[in-house]
Amino acid sequence: MQLFSICSILPLVMKMYADVLVEIRSKHIDKTFTYHIPDSLKDDVCVGKRVLVLFGRQEVEGYVLSLKDKADIETKDLLAILDDEPVLNEEMLELGKFLQEKTLSSLSSCYSTILPKALKASKKSHINKKEQIYIKLTGEIDELLSQVTTASQKDVLLLFKENMEVLKSKANQVSASAVKTLLKKGILVEEAREVYRYNLSYKEKEHAKTLNEEQQNAYEKIVHSLGKNEIFLLHGVTGSGKTEIYLQVIEEVLKIGKEALVLVPEISLTPQLVERFAKRFPDDLAVLHSGLSDGEKYDEWRKILRGEVHICIGARSASFAPFKNLGILIMDEEHSESYKQENQPRYHALDVLKKRSETYHCPLILGSATPTLDSMARAGKKIYTYLPLKKRANEAILPDCILVDMAEEVKARHPIISRELECAIIEKINKKEQIMLLLNRRGHSTTITCSNCGFTYRCPHCEISLTYHKSSKNLRCHYCGYTKYIDDFCPNCHEKSLNYYGLGTEKLEEYLENVFPTARIVRMDRDSTANKGMHEKITTDFQNHKYDILLGTQMISKGLDFPDVTLVGILDADASLQIPDYKSNENTYALLSQASGRAGRGSKKGLVIIQTFQPENYILQCVKNHTYAKFYQYEMNIRKTLKYPPFYYLILLTFKGRDYSAVSTESNKAKDFLEKNKAKETIILGPTTANMFLVNGVYHFEILIKYRFDDKLINTIKELDELVLLNKKVTMDIDFHY
Repeated sequence: MQLFSICSILPLVMKMYADVLVEIRSKHIDKTFTYHIPDSLKDDVCVGKRVLVLFGRQEVEGYVLSLKDKADIETKDLLAILDDEPVLNEEMLELGKFLQEKTLSSLSSCYSTILPKALKASKKSHINKKEQIYIKLTGEIDELLSQVTTASQKDVLLLFKENMEVLKSKANQVSASAVKTLLKKGILVEEAREVYRYNLSYKEKEHAKTLNEEQQNAYEKIVHSLGKNEIFLLHGVTGSGKTEIYLQVIEEVLKIGKEALVLVPEISLTPQLVERFAKRFPDDLAVLHSGLSDGEKYDEWRKILRGEVHICIGARSASFAPFKNLGILIMDEEHSESYKQENQPRYHALDVLKKRSETYHCPLILGSATPTLDSMARAGKKIYTYLPLKKRANEAILPDCILVDMAEEVKARHPIISRELECAIIEKINKKEQIMLLLNRRGHSTTITCSNCGFTYRCPHCEISLTYHKSSKNLRCHYCGYTKYIDDFCPNCHEKSLNYYGLGTEKLEEYLENVFPTARIVRMDRDSTANKGMHEKITTDFQNHKYDILLGTQMISKGLDFPDVTLVGILDADASLQIPDYKSNENTYALLSQASGRAGRGSKKGLVIIQTFQPENYILQCVKNHTYAKFYQYEMNIRKTLKYPPFYYLILLTFKGRDYSAVSTESNKAKDFLEKNKAKETIILGPTTANMFLVNGVYHFEILIKYRFDDKLINTIKELDELVLLNKKVTMDIDFHY
């Protein structure tokens, strides 16, 4: 009996401690700190919850990563536990560690990336749940009616003749004072109920379409792999029906009680895709992308966490959707660079999906009309299972493609819209057909110069000219966000002699309105879609034929499906070929091919007109002839010769700081350190100034590492990272390229 009594009080006197990762995004303190758990909090603490702690002299939030019953040093007490349920489950905790190892970023930044803003460990990120107040009767209505005396109170109670409950706001419209009195008397009671801020409502129900032979073959192979960790490359020409395959595979996944995650690269793709999914799977869909408010993202995240929905569609961040029983993972338009995050941690969504595919033993589908060279190479080596779709689903044929030599058009004084494209636009408008025009440059003019004194507007913080946005009469830097109002006079010589050079989507819209005065034109770029819901409004209006011409940047180039679009015009097709990036050919081919694929998706024949100063360019010829295989072989030969992916791996180290001399010196020290520790075949290039050398007052130097087999390289870079941390004037970003 005495032994039992001693054991029973042990939990009461035993001390407990928590290892807490504090939310301070610095590699200097990227580790856990031990805190004592007061007796009052012991029952509520667990791994994965957020807590409030004292760190130094400030109160900060953090994540509990482990619990223990001993501490080696004297510890402070936990101040509070912030969650009823863990915000990081076991898989998310492991994903954070996986990201840290994959990107060499701080662990706190990885967990911050995984969670929506409302659940990040930051005191400024709390978001309230949205609630509606309902009122109910506490007894039978006839009996309660006999207990009230005023007409207004009776009117309120009569609302319950046909309703079990009533919104308090609706009852208040009858008489707020009567509602207050009835609540005080206990005749009514109120109940707060959470409501979601984002809801999908499509009354139409869409049924599965009949698959053609190619689609059926792909579908059967994927379904047969359910329950296995297998990666499929679904290589289908534009309009080949990849989405219908996704939908029918997901139907099978839901039948076996599992969940589906679908990624798309651009927010502009989500309205049409979400509509198709919502019509096929009503009330079983969550949406996660940057177009939602923080509150809406929080609600959608919790829908998934609670198991209320089994499908999620979203952009890159949706790869962390908190599903617990995934059955299929889909990355649509897998070639898109939008899947790579540009700031720390610089993760690629594909790595996250591969990790989750392994965790849940489920297939991963990579879909594209223009797969990355890396994906095609993996398919060639049987690492991915290759599923080709060579025909359009509705038997439509690929559009004819014409290359127009703009050197001749400039001579003929048609520098913006060529004569051939102008005639085609007029013809399509007369036929009541629609046109899409791609110009991958937003704004009005790219350079503003004074013809009197030669002054040019430049960003005071970056080495770049400012872009003019006529709609807001502002000059903007597209790198640091600096803006400046502009008037008609040169700030240097005060003469009215400013000239506007370069072509952006704003100027193109203005030009089209003058040349085609009867045409209904809408522009879709980052500026015109800045307000909430504008992506969906523009795509819906264009689909409903409220406009004849849709012009825009690359956000209109992929995924959108408009049956009446029979003409696609591509302006300044050479621009992306000039970018100093080993992927410029690949990105150009993908952009132009995807844009071309918007034409002729319905029953009418499509036409694509590409305006270029290099009509003989091999890449453009491949686009014209729809010959991906030839492009792939051509580009792979170049990559092999120059030792670029997929033949070599790349790591880009960027050294940044406001002191030019310190950044230059540190990058040269890093080069020496890497050379001493590299493997024989590893190539170290640089340091050299970055393409954007000065951004927001910060200087950038780069070192590029090319390697194949270098077992020590990652540890070498970790050591280098520790050394650079000692220099408070310089930081080093690590970016893995695949």
